[in-house]
Amino acid sequence: MSSPGEPAPKRWPGAQLAIAALGIVFGDIGTSPLYAMRECFGEHGVAPTSENVLGVLSLMLWSLTLVVAVKYLGFIMRADNQGEGGIFALLALIPRAETRWEMRQRTAVVLLALFGAALLYGDGVITPAISVLSAVEGLSVVTSAAEPLVVPVTCVILAILFLVQRRGTARIGGIFGPVMLVWFLFIAVSGLIQIVSTPGVLAAVNPWHAVRFFRANGFRGFEVLGAAVLAITGGEALYADMGHFGRHPIRVSWFSVVFPSLLLNYCGQGALLLTDTAARANPFYALVPRPLLVPSVVLATLATIIASQALISGAFSLTRQAVQLGYVPRLNIVHTSRESEGQIYLPAVNQFLMVSCIALVLGFGQSSKLAAAYGIAVTGTMLITTLVFFFITVHAWRWPLWKALSVAVLFLCIDIPYFVANVLKFVQGGWFPVVVALAAFACFTTWKRGRAELAERFAASALTIDELLVDLERSPVTRVRGTAVFLSSSTTLVSPVLLHHLKHNQVLHEQVILLSVLPLNVPEVPMDQRVSVEALRLGFYRVTAKYGYRQSPRVPEVLRRARSLGLATKPETTSYYVGRETVLPRGRSQMAYWRKVLFRFISRNARATTDFFSIPPGRVVELGMQIDL
Repeated sequence: MSSPGEPAPKRWPGAQLAIAALGIVFGDIGTSPLYAMRECFGEHGVAPTSENVLGVLSLMLWSLTLVVAVKYLGFIMRADNQGEGGIFALLALIPRAETRWEMRQRTAVVLLALFGAALLYGDGVITPAISVLSAVEGLSVVTSAAEPLVVPVTCVILAILFLVQRRGTARIGGIFGPVMLVWFLFIAVSGLIQIVSTPGVLAAVNPWHAVRFFRANGFRGFEVLGAAVLAITGGEALYADMGHFGRHPIRVSWFSVVFPSLLLNYCGQGALLLTDTAARANPFYALVPRPLLVPSVVLATLATIIASQALISGAFSLTRQAVQLGYVPRLNIVHTSRESEGQIYLPAVNQFLMVSCIALVLGFGQSSKLAAAYGIAVTGTMLITTLVFFFITVHAWRWPLWKALSVAVLFLCIDIPYFVANVLKFVQGGWFPVVVALAAFACFTTWKRGRAELAERFAASALTIDELLVDLERSPVTRVRGTAVFLSSSTTLVSPVLLHHLKHNQVLHEQVILLSVLPLNVPEVPMDQRVSVEALRLGFYRVTAKYGYRQSPRVPEVLRRARSLGLATKPETTSYYVGRETVLPRGRSQMAYWRKVLFRFISRNARATTDFFSIPPGRVVELGMQIDL
């Protein structure tokens, strides 16, 4: 998930971008050593025999290589939407359908991509909980007397983390990269020291050890696969944050710092287990010399907070993209920086994440129990990304089928086993991200379908702009001084609010602006291409504003741009007419009744048009309409 709290790439030199990426892009995967190896050999893992240690270690090393380095850095990051990555970028790349069969295929792939986006919310809830909890659990390693404090301290840290979101991340964002650089150097050195004393662990680079592990452990080994996937959590962030940093800085950070550090630390943990099986309880902290335990817990906590911040900011960004693309209703979006468009804070999303994260910590109590819930969200998103990428390579990029299949099968041979291994943990906690994803998916599809139904209802009884102008020429109405702005989602049909106004008030302003704000499937629309003005007749003007899914539309800004294009308006004599629909679930729509009820609930709680488009509240006239759906 992308983090909107970072400056645009163009303002950052390459080296600074690479360092900044350490915190925002690699925070999640960089803190995985805290719990990944422990889950494979801990209370519910396999015995730390030399064969098992080399087998699991080989599995982790090759997973990092094939999934992160080859799949995401080598292939998936090629699928960008004007430089932007993430699941919604993939969604925007899906080509339009021309035949009925292609339409069915496209619909299935779009729904699949939406469910992948929904899974990211489950990931966004679990990551802060498991990351911070696993770091604070280091206190119990320092002294067993601190064990009762682990859960309360974790909840306090999470609460503070979410409460400071309203202030924005601009001030603290600059230290993310340097802190994570220290973290990666720390885990690299701690692992390297142990490798020097037990160099035989480097034999794990031979993938045959992973094969022998499965042959020796059978189904039990397959279950451990569900824990080994924790080593590659956060791989999706490489793709999602591509628009903030670019391919090159992310690749530089990965191959120069992150990848070597992870390999050294995992090998160091494996080397320790080869000589001391008692370290299986917490091999990460067992690597650290006793005098450095407390500083290491502090550093680990800082690293997990940074990883959590990236996921929280990413959830804000993902939600705004969903709003702009029409899958989520209007929400309160607070811009926390005047310099950066991407600095945003969504109170509703923040509250949901805070309550969910703290509830998870209180409910599960231990990071090892949370690990079972973590895997399904991660592996499900990875699997969906591969399937959608295959569809794009065939239908959008026109790759030969053999080439597209070769790449897809390679990735699926990794994604499917990991996903199935985590599905086995559904009862132990894997149900949680699935429930979160299903709830988000239901909201996505219901809102999109409901708005489409309303649009069809309005279109069936609407007039075109030309028809309205002809009617006004035949039967003029009283005109008053000033300017009236009517918002409409269509550039050709008359806004229902305008027709409602004419029907009941029988009057029009001297100047009427028909304003359409159109969301596009691109990240950003340049200022010089964002607004267009077309003079009609009878004092009517058609103004069209186009915005990307990373941008927030503001009507006063649109009108200022329109004035620079020749449209004469005065803010003090401009009135804005907006509509508020009250949906009643008793119509003949083909929507299921439960969807109608859900759509009505979402509509009633959506942010007002006035607030969403930053319209001056003192100049607004709101007209209400009841609609049977």
